Amino acid sequence: MTEQNAAGDSARQKLIDDPRAIRHRLKSLSKDLWWSWNEIGRRPFAMLDPELWEAVRYSPFRLLQKVDPNVYNSRLSEPSFREVAARAITAHQDYHSRRTWYEANTEPGADPLRIAYFCSEYAIHESLPQYAGGLGVLAGDHLKSASDLGLPLVAVGLLYQHGYYKQEFRDDGTTRVIYPSFDFDSMPLDDTGVRLDCPIGDRTVRVRVWAMSMGRVPLYLLDANLPGNRVEDRALTASLYQGDDDIRLQRQVLLGVGGFRALRLLEEVPTVIHLNEGHAAFAAVAKMAELVRGGLSMDDARERVRASTVFTTHTPVPAGNQRYDAGKIEAALAQVTEPAGMHNGYVANLGREEPGNEKEAPCMTVLALNLAERVNGVSKLHGDVSRNMWKKVYGTEDVDQVPIKHITNGVHTGTWMAPVAERFWSEQIGYDSLGGPDNPCWAKIPTVDPEAFWQLRNALRRRLLSFVRRRLAIQSRRRGESPDRVVRSRRMLRDDALTIGFARRFATYKRATLLFHDLDRLASIVGNDDLPVQVIFAGKAHPADEGGQAVAQEIHDLCRDPRFDGRIVLLENYDIEIGRRLTSGCDLWLNTPRRPFEASGTSGMKPPLHGGINCSISDGWWVEAENNQNGWTIGSDRAADNEDEQDHLDAASMYDLLEHKIIPSFWDRNDDDLPEEWIKTALQSAASVPAWFNTDRMVAEYLEWGYRPASLIQA
Repeated sequence: MTEQNAAGDSARQKLIDDPRAIRHRLKSLSKDLWWSWNEIGRRPFAMLDPELWEAVRYSPFRLLQKVDPNVYNSRLSEPSFREVAARAITAHQDYHSRRTWYEANTEPGADPLRIAYFCSEYAIHESLPQYAGGLGVLAGDHLKSASDLGLPLVAVGLLYQHGYYKQEFRDDGTTRVIYPSFDFDSMPLDDTGVRLDCPIGDRTVRVRVWAMSMGRVPLYLLDANLPGNRVEDRALTASLYQGDDDIRLQRQVLLGVGGFRALRLLEEVPTVIHLNEGHAAFAAVAKMAELVRGGLSMDDARERVRASTVFTTHTPVPAGNQRYDAGKIEAALAQVTEPAGMHNGYVANLGREEPGNEKEAPCMTVLALNLAERVNGVSKLHGDVSRNMWKKVYGTEDVDQVPIKHITNGVHTGTWMAPVAERFWSEQIGYDSLGGPDNPCWAKIPTVDPEAFWQLRNALRRRLLSFVRRRLAIQSRRRGESPDRVVRSRRMLRDDALTIGFARRFATYKRATLLFHDLDRLASIVGNDDLPVQVIFAGKAHPADEGGQAVAQEIHDLCRDPRFDGRIVLLENYDIEIGRRLTSGCDLWLNTPRRPFEASGTSGMKPPLHGGINCSISDGWWVEAENNQNGWTIGSDRAADNEDEQDHLDAASMYDLLEHKIIPSFWDRNDDDLPEEWIKTALQSAASVPAWFNTDRMVAEYLEWGYRPASLIQA
């Protein structure tokens, strides 16, 4: 044993022998969201009171608020609990004290780097519902990898009183939208003490700045729901993405201008700004105005802002890029822009593809494009689409001259990998969650024992189905269904069936109902008891998206069709927990967007962490991942003449794959009851996807392509 290990064991033993220290350190640990992606950090809290742990949505901070003191004291008296707690505490301490990847890959004496990352939503954990979908998931995973790698990054967002919304399905399948009111005192938040007045139009809005600890990364969240503010102003941070155009515009002023000013008051001086989607574009405007007031000319200020700003666009269709009335933009920013001499529609023109064309409504994406020198899409295909979409902004018809590149999204493996899978990969291939962007372990997949791997897959599927049955029973009870129906919910689905998952935002372009294109053919597929197949759906539509809610209603109704009842199910209130469970337990992950509307997508990157396989349209990230050995691709990259024909062709291709390749591969077993061909494909999936499609690699790309070069221009 080395002296260092001996010292560590001695320190841990000292901690084990001190219940008061354990109590104090667990309280500190509960406020660092490092626990959200490190199972060892959650373990003592789950052990403290398992039933309460589920009731508080696995929030250590909330658990410590609610736990019975007698229960806590009893646990602290047990050496076994103190041992588990001490291991969590020392793992947390080791994480913060170790030399980081960034430190190891930065030259001594290099120019200081400080990244300010702006986004309108962050998906960190299910107990913190401050997100709507993929943008928030990507942002949360970005921060976690930035912390793991040790990047000097600070994040800015808004703190929403009601979050996004809680989804329930009525008996007729329509969506019931519920806006819970969150108690910020029950969240792992710290009041920074910073208060600021954010100028919006002809008034100022008082803002409180909260902080969350994301490992090494601070996340600052702005809250306008303060006494003294007007009712309309308090509503700016009421709910995520709610309200009309005027409210959304004002909310984006709060995020960009308020967020930039908050950093100054917090004495956080960024050398580079990263705008994650166009919602945050006004941060660059605020920075430019500050530079002009500091003595720079308008042109010099703009170039300096451009040179030190990174912009990531996520939207591959023009309609998804927000546009506002020019006069309202100028009025909303007047207190920021007029003292800087930014008159005569200056900002509005920066948001136009044709400056000076007053008939064109300014676009937040175009504004960000004009104020960021380094712009990227989120997959190779999306980069191509973006260059074609925004040619006019750069005054060219040659897409090769459009300076938009791509950095393909990834997922944070520590967040999305089930603990049982993490242990398996650790034993089989030496997986290390802190292996860095070039983690070589996945290349060892061919050495994995097929029988042990299949045991893992069966265990993960059983774990998922147990969860799904509990959720279905809860849904039945909430609807007041008979006890027989509740009991039946607990018996739905088969532990051994090929289990297909579809879980994502119910936007119409994602075509969640493509599987139902030919009901008779689908009934034949899921109705074969000799080769059982079952499907689990989950998803939310925006509260104002009637088309997306109609998709959910159609799936809800079809699940009750006698041909599909008990074989195809729909879970309500899709969230991080459901996403994590489904992506870990499903054998096949189905992705059916209308190409090329899926900018990247990340849900399909998660099943391969568990040996799951993708069956996807050739869109988004899957274009780069597919290699004819690691999954199945629906249709081709050629577009039909109209959407109906495209749906017909894609559905036919999907059914053919299921009937002739996927289902036979799953059910063709050897003498040991192992599906050899399926396992071969699953291991190819695990070998090829996680090694590249992870946020450690993604963040490292941002560092070398964007952050370091942009940081050379000091803020």
